[in-house]
Amino acid sequence: MDSWFYSVFEFLFAGWLPEILHTPVWIVMLILAIVLPLLIAVAFSVYFDRKIWAAMQMRRGPNVVGPFGLLQSFADGLKLFLKETIVPSQANKGIFILAPMLTFILALIGWAVIPFDAKMVLSDINVGVLYIFAISSLGVYGIIMSGWASNSRYAFLGSLRSAAQMVSYEVSIGFVLVTVLVWVGSLNLTDVVEAQAGGIQNWFVLSHLPMFVIFLISALAETNRPPFDLPEAEAELVAGYQVEYSSMAFALFFLGEYANILLMCALMSILFLGGWYAPFPFLEFIPGWAWMFIKIAFFFFVFAWVKATVPRYRYDQLMRLGWKVFLPLSLAAVVIYSGIKVYLF
Repeated sequence: MDSWFYSVFEFLFAGWLPEILHTPVWIVMLILAIVLPLLIAVAFSVYFDRKIWAAMQMRRGPNVVGPFGLLQSFADGLKLFLKETIVPSQANKGIFILAPMLTFILALIGWAVIPFDAKMVLSDINVGVLYIFAISSLGVYGIIMSGWASNSRYAFLGSLRSAAQMVSYEVSIGFVLVTVLVWVGSLNLTDVVEAQAGGIQNWFVLSHLPMFVIFLISALAETNRPPFDLPEAEAELVAGYQVEYSSMAFALFFLGEYANILLMCALMSILFLGGWYAPFPFLEFIPGWAWMFIKIAFFFFVFAWVKATVPRYRYDQLMRLGWKVFLPLSLAAVVIYSGIKVYLF
């Protein structure tokens, strides 16, 4: 919790505040305080994603449902919720239904260790980076399960592509994380942010610029975003791993994808852009959570910008970039940054 928030509760509940903070009801309230705003943010991120594409193609985008089309995503969600869930007759029904639920749940639980401000984090564990890395690695299972359970060639090919793609770029992401962790000396995400205190000159985006670029491109591939959206390439695979899904099952894949995108944006903000810290000391009157929101929004704009401007890669180009370019560069960077750290400190 933020310090002022903690002070208010300390004033209201006096000596029995520690007991409240460890009750199941309070933990559920903290979880809902993250999940509900996240779901609303996902809905609006879809809207702004479509608006950015439209602006870059000189179109209007959503502009009918609600003022400026702001309620379009909620209308789409309601439409999907009211539709019938169709399960193919030859599908493995249990796994078919479980796959989108797994994808959505994994997209949500990754936010448990994201610090939005000083002490404003659900679980400030000492291995937060490993937790995020593990959760992002598990995300591929929902896609593999959906492709296999659908009993469709298009869905199965899409899930195989996704498995190979996510495994390839997770290796590069892992080495990039190592370069940052060697510099900080901790696996705690709060410690990573505090190591960048003091202004923009201390942010890792300057000292780790090549690693930042590799992480940004790898995050696009990790979340199946253009130009690396080959698991659901409509020109080749109709809709890829989710081709047989409809109604809320399809919506869960969609929500999970955007929640993962926002998670990657938050992680880049923490690792390279100083998290909740202001870029300059005279801007510190703005709350830390507001800076975190601004940085996440900036990276989300970059994701949408890339989708609107960069053509899709071929699959062989995708694999070559991951294994022959990013892997050697990130591995060499681990050695270089570790040597610099030992030499300087």
